[in-house]
Parts: sequence; C-alpha cells; structure tokens
Amino acid sequence: MRKGIIRFCCLVLCILFFSLNSHAETARATSMGIITGGPQGTYFQFGLNLKQLMEKNGIDLTVSNSNGSVSNVFAVYKKPNTQMGIVQSDVLAFVAKIESDPVLKRIAKKIKMVYPLYNEEIHLVGIKEIASFDELEGKRVAIGREGSGTYLTAKLLFKVSGIQPDELVTIGATEALKQLKAGRVDAMFYVAGYPVKLFSEQVSELDSLAIIPIKNKAIVDFYPESTIPAATYAWQPEAIHSVAVKSVLVSFNFRNAHCKNVGRFAYQLKENLEWLKQNGHPKWNSVDLEYPLKGWQQYDCVQNFHLNIKEPKVEKFEENNPVLKAIKEML
Repeated sequence: MRKGIIRFCCLVLCILFFSLNSHAETARATSMGIITGGPQGTYFQFGLNLKQLMEKNGIDLTVSNSNGSVSNVFAVYKKPNTQMGIVQSDVLAFVAKIESDPVLKRIAKKIKMVYPLYNEEIHLVGIKEIASFDELEGKRVAIGREGSGTYLTAKLLFKVSGIQPDELVTIGATEALKQLKAGRVDAMFYVAGYPVKLFSEQVSELDSLAIIPIKNKAIVDFYPESTIPAATYAWQPEAIHSVAVKSVLVSFNFRNAHCKNVGRFAYQLKENLEWLKQNGHPKWNSVDLEYPLKGWQQYDCVQNFHLNIKEPKVEKFEENNPVLKAIKEML
C-alpha cells in the first residue's frame, strides 16, 4: 500500500515537472514570421504546413499573405517579425533588368536563398492561330495584375526575348480568360504549377484555345525547361514545351540573432522534409532542397548552422511521452 502511494506521488511530481517544463519551453519559443502569397494559393498553404511543423520544434511561426513576389522582397527587409518569404526565382532578375527603384535594387542584393522549393510552370494560353511565343509580336496579351508573380515573369520574358506585343493588359487570370474567350485579347499568361484549376474547370474544346509552346532560345537559356504533359487539360491533347519558374524560400542577409534563428528553421525543415511530403501540400513531393538554382546564393547562416549544430536533434513528430511511459510501468 505504502509503495503504491509513493509511486503515485512520484507520478504526480513527474506530471507537474513536465507540465512546468513544457510551459517554460513554450515561453521560450522563438517567434518568427514568413510572408507567402494569396490565401488560396500554394505559397500560403506551404506557410501553414511550415507553421505546423515548427510548432513542434519550439518556433512560433506567423504566416502572412501578400500580393506577390515584389511585395515579399520589401516585406522580408522591412516588415516587423518577417524573417522569411516565398518568392519566384526570377524576382532578382526582374529587379536587376526592369525595376528602376534604387532602394529595391539595394535590398535585392541582400536577399538570400534559404532553399529552392518547387517548379511553377509558365502557362501561355491563347487563340489557336498563335503557334509559338515569338508570334506574340504585335498581339494583345494579358500579363496579370501589376506586381503579381505572373506580371513579373511576363514582363521579364519579353525583356529577355526582345518580343514586343502591341499591348500588355494588366488584369487578373479570371478576367484575362474571359477577355480571351471574348476575343478582346489574343493570349494570356498564368504562372502556376499544373494542373491549374482555372484551365481545368473553365476551358473546353469549344473555346478553341491552346497552350502555346515557349521555345525562344533566349528564354530557354534563362529559365529551366519544362513540359506540360499531354492531357493535363481535357482540351490539350499533346505535350507542350514550356519553361518554369522555381519558387524560393528567402531571407534577408541579417547579421544579428535572426541569423541563427533562420539557420535553425532551415535545419528543422530539412530534417522533416519527409513529414512535409507525407502530410503537407502535394507540391512538397517535388521539392528538391539541393537543386542548383542559377543566380541565387544560399544564406550563409543556413550553411553554417548545418555545419555547426550545437543543439540536440529534435524528434520528428514522434511521441515520446515520459508521463505515459511512467503510467504504463505502474500497471
């Protein structure tokens, strides 16, 4: 009887100890922020997946949505508690080649890659009479809302290739598709990983539209090549050659406590990538953290943290409950 009471008291003390310790760990949780994209988009869903992962590892991650890659570059530099953001890989090239704001140019020089993420295919959809990207010369083309990722990429494609449409129409994808069907524009761009819901649900063979190949040599030299497989859309019977933009997790070149925090965050992401693939957005399955992305330099805080791990490896979403173990041993 006495032994049972002693065991019970020990169990209570054990529960109190781990409860207090858990509260202390919560109080010491690192607060970080990531800026993503629209609330319905893949960027935002990636942010939510990372938030769930980091909660288990002592990082309280705030996920914010935004209007696009250019906004995210500014936010990582300026917005409070926003150490990271997700942007398109061509945002730095856009800033270097097109954007004239000298402040943005200076900021862009200090934006560093944490990890490359997944491909976003460049969909060029237009009337069937247009056989290739180069035939957009003199046409009316919808390029997305100003400041959006699609807008950024479309402007850069024309800059790199030297092709000059007659008019660039800055409207969103849904409105662009309506105008394309009505004959008010000849083609539209939309940058997103296939299959795109808009084209799956709102385009049919009766619309007489086609995905236009992008084979311009200057573009192919600048962007990684990609293929939109045959029958990705019911109205698209053949495989289409295109190019893709890589989404990138970025940070600013901080030289303070944020440096270690971003390194720690990156370490946990890498260690738990398989969990993200199994439990997160389907696009995690195409993430290659070692992909050699041209024009981007990995943040040295990420590299240094991986080389000089000084904290114990955190368990990967596995339950190791000492209280439960103690209870089992009592029975």
